[in-house]
Amino acid sequence: MTTLRFSALAAIIATVHAFALDAVRSASAAPVLVEVRNFTTPTQCTEEDNVSFVMNSPAIQRFRVEALHPPYLSKVRGLRFPPADFSNCDFDENTPRTDPGRRFEPRKVRIYDGPDFAIEGNTYETFWRSQSVPVAVWGSVYDEFHLLQFYVKHRQAGELRETQVLVLYPPDGYWRAKPLPATQTGMNSYGSSFLIGPITEADRPVVEIADIDIDPKERTIRLRFIAGGEASVRLIEVSRQRTALDVKFRPSYRPSNVFAAGGMPGFAMLRSMYVAEDNADISRVEWRDAAGRAHHTSVADTAALKARSVRFGRVVPSRHNPDAPDIRFDAFDGPP
Repeated sequence: MTTLRFSALAAIIATVHAFALDAVRSASAAPVLVEVRNFTTPTQCTEEDNVSFVMNSPAIQRFRVEALHPPYLSKVRGLRFPPADFSNCDFDENTPRTDPGRRFEPRKVRIYDGPDFAIEGNTYETFWRSQSVPVAVWGSVYDEFHLLQFYVKHRQAGELRETQVLVLYPPDGYWRAKPLPATQTGMNSYGSSFLIGPITEADRPVVEIADIDIDPKERTIRLRFIAGGEASVRLIEVSRQRTALDVKFRPSYRPSNVFAAGGMPGFAMLRSMYVAEDNADISRVEWRDAAGRAHHTSVADTAALKARSVRFGRVVPSRHNPDAPDIRFDAFDGPP
């Protein structure tokens, strides 16, 4: 494992107080402790996902993922930030390679359109992976979607708006989530990505999904993994405070068994970007230990930890996506 070490950043971060973490957690009498390991590598390119935190527990059966506004957001609202610095990026090198042998017919399909919820499937002309994952919605099956976009319909500034709050890339298993904008007239960006399920390496970490089945009424996305096992991902809250996903693995799913075939041990991964404290999608790790005590450290100084709740975010406004959300993994639970 490679862990970043930057003494100057450590000195800065040591002066910053910890995030205020929610006490919201699973009702389990003995919460599951999860091992979190840092596989981050250095970069100077703001478009490279160099941050990788893997979560592992052989007992895990359920957990929650939340996208939350960074705690500094109200203080920087309305400020102008300089554009992100791409001067150290080689996009041909840092962008995942497309499959030159596959071409697709570009399309955007509204696969569900309800009174308060909508889903769109997108196919690009090329994509870095050629896998086609069947997506079923109430019996209708679609192939070759590279991106699924989930929208909520809500009132904003007196008008009915449609806001995207969640995306999933079926060919590689990457998710992104964000809460509704913090203000009636605001907008916000996606930032960090996360993976759910058996993680394997294919030029970068991925989750191989065999098929997807969506129940729009219940806002539930069922994933069946090629490596074995299933997960049910339910969108349980979308608000101006958070977007929350409740994840349940099927009883037959055991991360320690699934990964024995050569994958990376873990049931979830946080993927993000860190160049410097003021140029990152996440720069700080906050967690609660078995006794509920809060801890905090920088991405640069984190190696491994055991937590019943862990939040990846920022306390210093970033020049890159300053309004992108923090991501918290919480409510870890085992078999009933």
